[in-house]
Amino acid sequence: MTLSLVACGQQAAENTASTSEPETIVEQPSIPEGVLAIAEQGMFSAGGTVITSDGTFDVSNYYTSREGSTAHVDHANVLYQIPAEETGLPMVFLHGYGQSRMGWMTTPDGREGWSDMFLKMGHSVFLIDQPRRGEAGQTSVAGTINTEPSDQTWYTQFRIGTYLNDEFTYNEGSQFPAGEEALDQFFRQMTPDTGMDNAGGDQNIDNTVVAQAVAATIDEVYARTGKDSILVTHSQGGMPGWETARYTDHIAAIVAIEPGMAPQVDSDDYKALLEKKIPVTFYYGDYIGEEFTDVPAAAMWGFMASTADTFTTSYTAAGGISTVVHLPDEGITGNDHFMFQDMNNDVIAEHIENWIQANVMSAE
Repeated sequence: MTLSLVACGQQAAENTASTSEPETIVEQPSIPEGVLAIAEQGMFSAGGTVITSDGTFDVSNYYTSREGSTAHVDHANVLYQIPAEETGLPMVFLHGYGQSRMGWMTTPDGREGWSDMFLKMGHSVFLIDQPRRGEAGQTSVAGTINTEPSDQTWYTQFRIGTYLNDEFTYNEGSQFPAGEEALDQFFRQMTPDTGMDNAGGDQNIDNTVVAQAVAATIDEVYARTGKDSILVTHSQGGMPGWETARYTDHIAAIVAIEPGMAPQVDSDDYKALLEKKIPVTFYYGDYIGEEFTDVPAAAMWGFMASTADTFTTSYTAAGGISTVVHLPDEGITGNDHFMFQDMNNDVIAEHIENWIQANVMSAE
């Protein structure tokens, strides 16, 4: 991949123009095919709160005094990139459990991630680290990072394969990048939480804290661009993703990649989605359902996917737009829970872009 940062030529023209010479027009060079041209990129924090300790700050003992002190906490951290040729709506990406925005940006074997792909399709991308995770680690609640080994658990849960006889094995026809180096890189992208939402520290995520920070991100995107955002969620991020609709009016659509659960019919999340007429689509990979008896997590994911069917039946009957995409039904096979990092992630990104064009952009 070739990366090009494109600066505005107007100021350069103004600086080099002579008062005694006629004004010249500086033509921007065309962007070669395959080059990722970024006009602007940066980072910001969104949402969160400020907490204050009791007492009065002792400036004479400034290094150890904590009385009357403040902390800025529970915000989202957002990395954004704007393509040189922006033709689509902004896309806001929210990672899943134990992950960070890194998962959208690359793959375990070093190929392009979805953020680059959708940039090339003309979308600005806004990549979130959720509150109490990654670069948004400043937290209002105490937590303990769990050091108990769990690679084999998540490998199985994510339907990449199974762990038998002291060896990681892949599901038949798997699209997950093969090899020890790719697997090593995958496990090393796991990111712990810095704070839990209860005294027990049982790894529960405070969905409301996350949802409000995501909503603040989407509102900031609207303030900067004047455009509503397509929210892309993954796994655990699906739950606060639904709730986000309660706190902002600027969601153009939600693309849920194997969310934990769909909103229950008549829940507050469901009502907000329907009231605001937000198009929704669910994407599920392969190895889901009771027929995959050699895939330990297949039945569990089958139940998860069934909640999307229930949601879609009700949502469409009420006048909303909702689709459930099972990739094998589309002739796209071998995908696990991390379809956006699989070998065919480009094919799936294109499928999503087609859904956006048909169900979101057509309504603009």
